[in-house]
Amino acid sequence: MVPMIGDTVASLPEGLLDGGSWFRVEAAATASAARRAAERLAAELGLPENRTADLSIVTAEAAGNLVKHADQGTLLVRTVRTELQAGVEIIAIDHGPGMADLARSVGDGHSTAGTLGIGLGAIVRQSSWSDLHSVPGKGTVLVAQVWSADPPAPAWAAGLTRPLTGESVSGDAYAVREVGGRYQLLMCDGLGHGGLAAAASHEAVRAFAETPAAPPAAVVEVLHRRLNHTRGAALAVAELDPTAGLVRYAGLGNISGTVISPNGRRGMISLPGIAGHQRRQIREYDYPITPDSIVLMHSDGVVDRWNVADYPGLLHRSPTVIAATVLRDAGTRRDDAGVLVARLP
Repeated sequence: MVPMIGDTVASLPEGLLDGGSWFRVEAAATASAARRAAERLAAELGLPENRTADLSIVTAEAAGNLVKHADQGTLLVRTVRTELQAGVEIIAIDHGPGMADLARSVGDGHSTAGTLGIGLGAIVRQSSWSDLHSVPGKGTVLVAQVWSADPPAPAWAAGLTRPLTGESVSGDAYAVREVGGRYQLLMCDGLGHGGLAAAASHEAVRAFAETPAAPPAAVVEVLHRRLNHTRGAALAVAELDPTAGLVRYAGLGNISGTVISPNGRRGMISLPGIAGHQRRQIREYDYPITPDSIVLMHSDGVVDRWNVADYPGLLHRSPTVIAATVLRDAGTRRDDAGVLVARLP
């Protein structure tokens, strides 16, 4: 299986993610291809030999579990970065059967496939950081990172994009930044599909990275001007304010933004328009957020028929695991799909 190239975001601080390769893992040969891709990425990043060996084990075990246990298993290999170092992230996603007892499944010696039962334990031990969520009947999401040195603090925001089936690039993109004390997110959906859509969203990401600290509405105004030479995009910028307990949100077009808490969800308003071409007055709206809530932003390649109550414990997992779960169960293959998740830093 040829890897599907997807995920592209800005090369900024805060552990932002570089381009990655998707693999549909249904046979041992594809699992081996994913492991080799991870090893090549480690070599490009200059990871030490011992960490590359750890990464090889992590990838092989994650891909092997998909072959043995998964239904429609996919695996993403991509770079993670901070200002000081780089690492490799492995995300394994499947649709079932899920694990009823995570603690027992991670412990050595437990197996449902007649193996030694050390795979998940090996992933936890050899990775610099890992996270896992599983629901019986829905499936499992596993995230593991291998860094060149000590891992950074867990990220406050993370996302995923996946191209339309048959396309090699995604027209969706996202970025995260902390600038001037502002914690900001960008979710962008370039009009249409393919290279021209990707060019529009990538220009939005570059403009977002270069724009000085400003409220979300002002940032959206800058992005609108910067995209006037592209085919345009739907986009939204959110800012999380831990001191005020607020999300400040401004959007143009059909980007969905939602504050989700254990007690319910509240949609955020994006105004009609196309960044780069058509807009009314850009307005900014404030929404309350609590430490046990998340902000979820996604393109129209992800449907809103997603209920957090069906995923016990998910809101306590990392933003990456949450984003991958939403992409798995709410993303459509008939469109580019992008998901971005954040919680109060």
